[in-house]
Amino acid sequence: MTDATIKHDRPNCIGCGACAAIAPDFWYMGEDGKSDIKEAKTTPEGWEELDIESKDFDLNKQAADACPVNVIHLVDKKTGQQII
Repeated sequence: MTDATIKHDRPNCIGCGACAAIAPDFWYMGEDGKSDIKEAKTTPEGWEELDIESKDFDLNKQAADACPVNVIHLVDKKTGQQII
């Protein structure tokens, strides 16, 4: 069961690489220099989304907290509330 969704505003990513350094099992740097979520689906607007389990939440929250332009968001799947 998934507990949260990572939402990445990829069009506004500056490619600092903090997320990929902190959580390389989930994040990598794309060929264009922006970060990508591994195995994510992409919305028509260019955002990436990936459902994660509670055991992976803290690591991805650290990645989101490290993002200097706040383009990584975590949303609680049960409540729909954006956590970060």
